[in-house]
Amino acid sequence: MTITMDVGTSTRRADAESVNIGSIRNYVVGVNEQIPLLDGRRRPYINLDNAASTPTISLITDKVNEFLKWYSNVHRGTGFKSKLSSWVFEEARNTIARFVHADLSDSVVIFCKNTTEAINKLAHRFPFVPGDVVLTSLMEHHSNELPWRRVAHVVHIDVTPDGRIDEDDFKAKIAQYGAKVKLIAVSGASNVTGFINPVHTYARWAHEVGAQIMVDAAQLAPHRPLDMKPKENPEHLDYVAFSAHKMYAPFGVGVLVGSRHTFEEGDPEYVGGGVVDIVNLENAYWTDLPDKEEAGTPDIVGAVALAEAIRLVERIGWEEIIQHESALTRRALEKLSRIEGVSLYGGKDLSGVGNRLGVLTFNVRDLNHALVAAILSYEWGIGTRNGCFCAHPYVKCLLHVDEREAKEMEDRILARDRSTLPGFVRASFGIYNTPDEVDVLCDAVAAIAGGKYRSGYLLNKERGEYYRTDTDEDFSSYFTM
Repeated sequence: MTITMDVGTSTRRADAESVNIGSIRNYVVGVNEQIPLLDGRRRPYINLDNAASTPTISLITDKVNEFLKWYSNVHRGTGFKSKLSSWVFEEARNTIARFVHADLSDSVVIFCKNTTEAINKLAHRFPFVPGDVVLTSLMEHHSNELPWRRVAHVVHIDVTPDGRIDEDDFKAKIAQYGAKVKLIAVSGASNVTGFINPVHTYARWAHEVGAQIMVDAAQLAPHRPLDMKPKENPEHLDYVAFSAHKMYAPFGVGVLVGSRHTFEEGDPEYVGGGVVDIVNLENAYWTDLPDKEEAGTPDIVGAVALAEAIRLVERIGWEEIIQHESALTRRALEKLSRIEGVSLYGGKDLSGVGNRLGVLTFNVRDLNHALVAAILSYEWGIGTRNGCFCAHPYVKCLLHVDEREAKEMEDRILARDRSTLPGFVRASFGIYNTPDEVDVLCDAVAAIAGGKYRSGYLLNKERGEYYRTDTDEDFSSYFTM
């Protein structure tokens, strides 16, 4: 069946085709929204929390709104809108496969709600047997570490003092465990230091001992191209997972792309509507992939949004994106490294800027990272993130927290006191951020390092957060529910 769709006005088509790295900021939803500062002024919000989630782009919301007039549930519906929605949903799947260079004859694209669910799904479905080893690194986000503990023996690869994966230790552990290693689970890029890992080299090491590799690409996918490579290539990636909310489509979908064989065997993780061909009172017979692994009504709108985000990124072009974000990173590193009292983590090497993401973590003198983040927000209108970024072991390594200190910290947290939780402030850049925003960040950090900030911050010990009582944050005046 062939279905054609009205793609909207010629103006929107022209906008979509002509968008570039210089104009993309004009399309960012909410980029000019004014927020209140502590001194009573208002200014546009500076969002430097892109490693957590990115804002969306009007070209993506336009595509979502365009689809909504045709929205219906997918598969098995005989009505025109259901058939059209099914076609759109599968076209989105094809777009994702092309984006990661996956061959759908031996790979499958499975929609999930985010990267965390995708990795948990793989952990549930991977054919581990007792004694199998998963090699992962101390760099990992909790989402690429905790799921493996439930299903296999997890062995951690060390990191170097500056936070890179220790490849000598990596090779040693592969040699030590050999054929027992069934999976290597590693991040494509760190959400703490921005370091990009040579995952294709790691894939070759995995395949040499008969193991497979899973790449957590949540941080990597918005900033660098992904290429799973053909299955016969020793450097191919067996599985990749990433989320739309980190690449300008925060509509609630993620993907897991990987070997069809793994998911053809065994029972699906979730059961219910859509995963069966036949059900009687004694048995259920599973349907084919990918439906078998997508129980219930999927996030059809989220899939449309992710596909459009992919097309948008590709129209802008990876060369332009990398050049722009690298320039922002270089500018920030140069300026922050000159501020007395600022400690940068992940190194200050400007020559390696092209091989790291625009993710910078830092501390200011002996100030609590939560206090610094609060000052940046209340007094400068800058949104950052602080803490351990769901990577506690990695942050403890970077801060050289010893076992005694770690145990004391755990005891305090269990007693609901996060006031001394170690961590950093993190600033992270996207395609729409500007050099001026970098300059404001650096000016703010310099002021804080020089003691130029207001007194009166209060600490919520249980949450480990600083707040003010002399400001009116009536959120209902900005958005009503």
